[in-house]
Amino acid sequence: MSALLELKSIGKRYIIGTEEVNALRSIDLFINKGEYVALMGPSGSGKSTLMNIIGCLDTPTKGSYLLNGKEVSKMTDNELAEIRNKEIGFIFQTFNLVPRSNALDNVALPLVYAGIKKEERETRASKALEDVGLLERVKHKPNELSGGQRQRVAVARALVNRPSIILADEPTGNLDSKTSEEIMNLFEEIHKKGNTIIVVTHEEDIARHAYRIVRIKDGMIESDTPNRK
Repeated sequence: MSALLELKSIGKRYIIGTEEVNALRSIDLFINKGEYVALMGPSGSGKSTLMNIIGCLDTPTKGSYLLNGKEVSKMTDNELAEIRNKEIGFIFQTFNLVPRSNALDNVALPLVYAGIKKEERETRASKALEDVGLLERVKHKPNELSGGQRQRVAVARALVNRPSIILADEPTGNLDSKTSEEIMNLFEEIHKKGNTIIVVTHEEDIARHAYRIVRIKDGMIESDTPNRK
């Protein structure tokens, strides 16, 4: 089986003043379609840099990154933007919802960028909200929703374009423990439907929901092990 995501000898170097910082040193990572992976590491470990490269928000200084067989490490900004829209569904700690738009319009936003007609946008956005248990909240704006409901809207938005990868950055960071558990249970349901999920976290109790845990330290992979749930 060929991997959905292949990173080979990925490095990322930053020049800060006169200092050279190697955020990633030589990362080899392969993730197959349908996997549920947690990327773990403390602050400064390089996990956020790795997430940005996987999410096509940044490009590596060296190495190769294949996503669905396409070499994305050398793409232009416009090409990367297209890959982000079509291939990756993002879920952020801070939800990143548009305050003045209701839940339906927030979820439909990636479809606007993809050039999908309004009627199909609304149909697909409604279905995505139904899948996360929020169909009755389609007309509510973010300030009319709880934190957990806002994150469910964000999950629906990530799913609406039927991406290859769901990439979640500290998805429960702004939620209480009970709501966090509900969101992680939702991730489990999404994974069972065949979606590939990558969760970036520093919390052990969030990582344990994944089926594979990759630990990052000092810009390198320290361990990559199955999680016996």
